[in-house]
This record gives sequence, C-alpha cells and structure tokens, in this order.
Amino acid sequence: MKQKDIAINGDSAVALAWKQINPDVCAAYPITPQTIIVEKFAEYIANGEVDTEYVCVESEHSALTLCTTASSAGARTVTATASQGLAYMWEMLPIAAAIRTPVVMAVANRAVSGPIDIHNDHGDAMAARDSGWISLFGENVQEAYDLSIMAMRIAEHKDVMLPTLVNLDGFILTHAIERITPLDEADVRKFVGDFKPVYPLLDVKNPISHNLLDGPMFYFPHKYQTVVAMNSAFKVAQDVFNDFEKMSGRKYKIIEEYKCDDAEIIAIVLGSAFGTMKEAVDQLRKEGKKVGVAMPRLFRPWPVAGLAKLMKGKKAVIVMDKHVSLGSYGPMFPEVVTAAIENESVPKMYNYIYGLGGVDTMVSDYMSVFNDVAAGKAKRVNYLGVKE
Repeated sequence: MKQKDIAINGDSAVALAWKQINPDVCAAYPITPQTIIVEKFAEYIANGEVDTEYVCVESEHSALTLCTTASSAGARTVTATASQGLAYMWEMLPIAAAIRTPVVMAVANRAVSGPIDIHNDHGDAMAARDSGWISLFGENVQEAYDLSIMAMRIAEHKDVMLPTLVNLDGFILTHAIERITPLDEADVRKFVGDFKPVYPLLDVKNPISHNLLDGPMFYFPHKYQTVVAMNSAFKVAQDVFNDFEKMSGRKYKIIEEYKCDDAEIIAIVLGSAFGTMKEAVDQLRKEGKKVGVAMPRLFRPWPVAGLAKLMKGKKAVIVMDKHVSLGSYGPMFPEVVTAAIENESVPKMYNYIYGLGGVDTMVSDYMSVFNDVAAGKAKRVNYLGVKE
C-alpha cells in the first residue's frame, strides 16, 4: 500500500523504521546527535505502539552489553549511538560480532574527541571498521529509513548473522527535515519477517554457552568463520536490496554510481556528500568534463571486485575521506588503491581529506577537486578546506 509522503528528520526516520519493525529489545544511552532516535522510539513504546522492552542504561558500554546479551538470548535487538558513545562501546563491538549477534545499530556519525566537536565526520564509523560489523552508509533521510529496515534482514540472514551499523551523517541527516515516502507498517513487518535466532541461550532444551575462552587453535578458525560470513553478506545484501525494490520501487546497489560509465575521472565518497558531489558532477558535465562519482553503499564488507570494475580504464580516481588516520592516509584511500591493483593498470590515485569536525564542503569545493586533479595540481594526499 502506497503511503503519503511525510516531512521528517533522519533520527525520527530511523525511529519510525524501528516502530514498524517492532523489535524485542532496545537498550541505549542518549548522545548528540543520536538522542532523537531513542527519545522518539521511547515515545512509541510509552504510547503502546510497539511491544519493545526499552532499557535506558547508564552508559553506552552497558547498552551494547545488554543488546548483545538480549540478542544471544534470542531477541531482535536495536540500539543507537554516536562518536564517544561508539568509542565507549568498543570493547563489546568485536564480542558482538564474534558470537554472531545480529544487533542493528544506528550511528549518527560525529567527530571523535578531541578536541570536543559534536558535528559530522566519519571518525566513529572508521574506528569500528575492523570489529566485524557490517557497515552501511546512507546519502539522505529516505535512505536512513530504508537502510534501517533492510539492515535487519541482512544482519539476521542465516548465512550472515552479524551485527550491522546503519550510518547517517550527524546533523546533516539526523536533524535535517526532508521529504520521504514511508512504507506501510504491515509491509515492513512482512519484509523483515520473524527473527529466527541460531543457538539462542533461552533454548532450554538445547543448553549452550556463548563467548567462552578460545585458545589459539580455535580462535583463528572462529575468526575465519566471520570472514566467511562477511563474504556471504555481498550476495545477501544485494538480494535484500532487490526484494526491497520490488516492495518499495526504490533501487539500491552495493556500489552506487553516478555518471561513471564514460567518466575519465571519478571520485569515491561516503554518506551525504555523495548527493553534493552529484551536483558538482552535473555542473562539470555542462562544461564538457567527463567526471563521475560513486559511493560504496556497503563499506563492510569492502566491495573489492565491484570497485576494481568501476575503476578499470579510468585516468584518475579521487578518494574522499571524512576522517584521517593520523600518521597515514585517509582510511578509505589505501583500500581503494588495493582494489585498483586487481586490474592490469592502475589509474592515478588521489586522496582528499575533507569535512573534519563538520567543516562545510560546498559544490564549488568538489568542483575544484576534480579540476585540480585534471590539471595535475593535486598532490597524493590533499587537505580540503585548511591551509597546508
């Protein structure tokens, strides 16, 4: 059933998706710019619109500990955080992945202290990238809503069973009001289906233990099981995207491309900047310049084969990183370069660090990036928006 469009901010859109899913458990601690998600969802619970057991814990570490335990017990579980909150959860991130708990967590991407900064960059998501969580990025509020629904199906698939991050840029998406087309609640419930836990702790007829001590002989094989699950996530995610398109009419891909087919220079970017860069591409196309932009919708697992195909035959590739690995490059840059060497020839590769701590990056800035690369003015690593 087609629903009427509504005006809503990104945080409230995530909460709406959760309401329509009706998870069993939510444990969370408020932190800017995520707070609206759990506040709004708590309202749905207080009004009796969902059956979720909500626990307002004393810290983010406790939140993820409770969520991991609830998921292990057999409950469909959600949570949300940002920045220092995700950092405080860090001890539990690899544990949640190792014991294969499909918790879905919304991350309102925000700069990590210090200095203290509440605005958007991707430092929090990048710090979590090696923890074993699937990681999805949205461009706008509609996508934050849609991904919050699809993430449940991906995480809980029997071939995956891994916790999943849904990343939405802090303030740019969390607090910006945009028009979206929500789905019918009955359709959402049917789409996600019932949670079918694997080896739940509360299956008293088949008692088991989770997260026991692993010696070297077992630790490595167990980690490799996560590698296998991550590899399975590619097909599972695309299958879920395809099913979602049939229901909603909205198409999603592992790697979203914009005017890349005939482009000589392409940029690779994550999050809301993808939309702004599309406008830069459009304006440069009017000038006759063959440029394009792409976004890995799925950041973890990293889509090496798709990116290699995307970069084949290009003259130059620009990697836009909204975080910096201090003492090295932007975190996405070496991964894109590694994907590029799958091809016989590698295009010229450029890294641009931008937007740290919420610094505005305008259409004109992105146009200058393309122009500088085309003119041979760019360095290997560039810092957009600060004096070097």
